[in-house]
Amino acid sequence: MSGVPEPPRQLDRITLSTVEVSASKLYRVSRHASGEPYFGRAAANRFDDPSRAKTRRFGTCYFGLTLEVAIAETVLHDEMPVRGSFLVAAQELEGRHCVRFAGSQLTLVDLTGTTLKSLIGSGDISTTAPYDRPQRWSRALHRHPQAVDGLVYMSRHVNNQRAVVVFDRAAAKLGSASYKPLPETAGALAAIMNLRITAKFR
Repeated sequence: MSGVPEPPRQLDRITLSTVEVSASKLYRVSRHASGEPYFGRAAANRFDDPSRAKTRRFGTCYFGLTLEVAIAETVLHDEMPVRGSFLVAAQELEGRHCVRFAGSQLTLVDLTGTTLKSLIGSGDISTTAPYDRPQRWSRALHRHPQAVDGLVYMSRHVNNQRAVVVFDRAAAKLGSASYKPLPETAGALAAIMNLRITAKFR
């Protein structure tokens, strides 16, 4: 059973703790070399809008605050280690791009540390499945009068580092996107080695 409570009815009366994060600090790993940022409305990911009508949902775009998190949250999202490492098809690495942005400061609800404890009670929001309660929290925080740009939370896959979800209303703050093939990205080899990923070639 989820340890995440329902958002309180009077959440709008609570002052949210926020942090400022520059768009230039974000890393996104994508299968595409264009079209970013992409804001999904599938209601399938942790902090997606769960509204029944797809046309009423706000969009969400997910990032890592390090390249290591961005790789772990995408390439390794559904992978399980075998004897302490991950064997990943080479095309899963070669076919992806690292996307960076050149925008401005984002105001994000801080869902980490003591601020998370005082708001929700535990860190389960970053790990619990299914995603119904984290999604309801995301919707409630999106509706809050502070009109935040998104959330910063602990990565489920690298749980000592942070991930970010940005709401579509903040798309302009992300600015222009630049793309580089993942294997050519500075720091990618170190991140892949640290995550203990071995490329499998046909």
